[in-house]
Amino acid sequence: MSGSKNNIFKKIRLALTHSTPIPFPKSEGNDPVVQPRPDDDIVVTFAEEFTKLQGKFAFCLNETELYVQLEALRKKQEWTRIYTSEQKWRGLVPEQFWTDDIVTCDASITDCEALVARTGTIVLSARNGGRIPSVYAPVHVCVAYASQLVYDLGDAIALLQKRYEGRLPSQISFATGPSRTADIEKTLVTGVHGPKEVYLFLVDDLGASS
Repeated sequence: MSGSKNNIFKKIRLALTHSTPIPFPKSEGNDPVVQPRPDDDIVVTFAEEFTKLQGKFAFCLNETELYVQLEALRKKQEWTRIYTSEQKWRGLVPEQFWTDDIVTCDASITDCEALVARTGTIVLSARNGGRIPSVYAPVHVCVAYASQLVYDLGDAIALLQKRYEGRLPSQISFATGPSRTADIEKTLVTGVHGPKEVYLFLVDDLGASS
């Protein structure tokens, strides 16, 4: 090894063993850069941002209303093959409309870890059926609860770290609206590498509506 390369490696090793102080320490504070306004309703904020991104939002007063609204959607969209990897959702629609084959399904149903109001983002992990149900199906239906809402991405990460005591799931993803991309002519196309449609059913478990 030449002398110059050896000197470079020595500098790298030295840098790794002695951390460089932050030049502007106050800029790395714990407070989020963007703060919610005092009059913001976190549910409304999420709904607005989620629908801006072509997401379909439905608010349910309770789980009974969830069942009614989801079955009405299934009939309207004529879904006859619905996939879920979680047994707890099997009661949401009649048994004859469930399938174990995600390749031929019309839609899939999952839950989520959290919802980020400021960006209209659904936070998913390996605990929510893995990546396949929320990405492979042509339509992703997510069921969430008002208590899962946080304001910003940093709040979502903090929530996960607390929930799993620092031992995070092997996979965490942030889904912000349906899959979309644009070609060289800037033509927006949805569903290229994920679902064409995303529905979010938010169940009020905080009694905010009373």
